[in-house]
Amino acid sequence: MNSTVRVIPTADGSHTVFNEILGKPYHSVHGAIQESQRVYIEVGLQAALEKFPHEELQIFEMGFGTGLNALLTVREAELHQCRVNYVAIDTYPLPLAESRQLNYDALLHTSYLPALHESPWHEPLVISPYFTLTKLEGILQDLKTEKRFHLIYYDAFAPSAQPELWEPNIFQQLATLLLPGGMMTTYCSKSYVQRNMRAAGLTVEKHPGPYGKRDILRAVNG
Repeated sequence: MNSTVRVIPTADGSHTVFNEILGKPYHSVHGAIQESQRVYIEVGLQAALEKFPHEELQIFEMGFGTGLNALLTVREAELHQCRVNYVAIDTYPLPLAESRQLNYDALLHTSYLPALHESPWHEPLVISPYFTLTKLEGILQDLKTEKRFHLIYYDAFAPSAQPELWEPNIFQQLATLLLPGGMMTTYCSKSYVQRNMRAAGLTVEKHPGPYGKRDILRAVNG
């Protein structure tokens, strides 16, 4: 994958990665950090912290990518002193050479990005006293787990690049991973994605998106 991905800047000064094969960036070109902060932290994690205030949060991420969502989650977990168990799956892990070019630690005044990328696959690793990471390499369709989650970050590539990851069977699978009251957030608000979520028994909410994106989705189990 080294020859097929390159680090590029986005409008808020933070980096993203462009996948040459899929022809898509990992984040919004309007700003990687501002997008992730809005979609996954404000609409996702902060809502989960309010809804499950005394629980050790179980979070699943589809698409570990640059590690930005995980990094923002570590920062938020430490701020609230809430323990998070974080499981992420990725089909094509970002090469370490490219991960070392990313500027998130400098912009966010954190220091965890190298550990997130250099942690072993398929083994839990304590990244901070409030955050344990388990990275899985593979495809979502093959995921087998008994774990259930309070929150899912659904950060797959856009439907135009990976349509198979936005089909009804995928959201049925994801619904089974959610605890009662659990939530899933994603940047994609297409009408057929909403229909597929509802068909899986989820309650779909539209929320204002980050700059450059009118709506984003939060789906709730129950």
